[in-house]
Amino acid sequence: MSSSARKSSASKIKLDTYDDLFGNDTAENSSLEQIISVPLTDLHTFKDHPFRVVDDEKMEETTESIKKYGVLVPGIARPRAGGGYEIIAGHRRKRGSERAGKLEMPVIVRNYTDDEATIIMVDSNIQREDILPSEKAKAYFMKYEAMKHQGSKSGGLTLDEIGEKAGESGKTVQRYIWLSRLSDEFLELVDNKKIGFMQGVDISFLTEEQQQWVLVILQEKMVTISTTQSGKLKEHGKKGELTLPMVRLILTEQKPKERKVVIKADKISQYFPADYDSEDIESVIYQLLEEWKNKA
Repeated sequence: MSSSARKSSASKIKLDTYDDLFGNDTAENSSLEQIISVPLTDLHTFKDHPFRVVDDEKMEETTESIKKYGVLVPGIARPRAGGGYEIIAGHRRKRGSERAGKLEMPVIVRNYTDDEATIIMVDSNIQREDILPSEKAKAYFMKYEAMKHQGSKSGGLTLDEIGEKAGESGKTVQRYIWLSRLSDEFLELVDNKKIGFMQGVDISFLTEEQQQWVLVILQEKMVTISTTQSGKLKEHGKKGELTLPMVRLILTEQKPKERKVVIKADKISQYFPADYDSEDIESVIYQLLEEWKNKA
């Protein structure tokens, strides 16, 4: 069956309005929307969708729910230039429907602009608990760009406003946007906690070639990177003086050994009167160590 035939045969379902389900800004938009049951083959992934859709334990729960009750909350989609519909919200519901053996899924269809669709797509996913740093970085970047486009018409939106929607500060949002400039290889290292988030942010200020230098040295020497080292790379990179030999020198320099001494209270308390508190004990220890140092 052709895509156009499937579209015409998609059965309209009498459900609650978009206002009832999601809220709406204008009565005009409310009157234009429709909820239809669309063949899964006509539902296409959002362009550059930054969020993973994986067959994990949560997907198994989604699948079982759809088998029993169907898709309780319709997805959101918009007509697609090449035919069918582009999913804005509901990628996981579509996958769950496929796994549950369903052929169709209910969606709310509206003619969103690219910027409107991007913002809704990000907002409908950004508060999930299992989002990787790379997903959040790409999502924040996409939303920020979309908001900048809208801001040129309506006064602009700030990083703080973007973060407020996800319960994060504008400074954190800015760091994630910087992180989105990392190469895919580095984003994977951040996702897998092979390098820290702040180290990743520092490295994001390097050019693609400089990032590749860092990656090669890390793999070649099997070393880790500290915030001090990543800070040096960022500083030299911004000055335009970072070279491959300099990267090698910074990443292979001897890291100072951390000295950490823990004295258990039950072992040391036997040497002090019972009425001595922790401050008294600490004061005596420092005094004795100072005397020992002067005698050495």
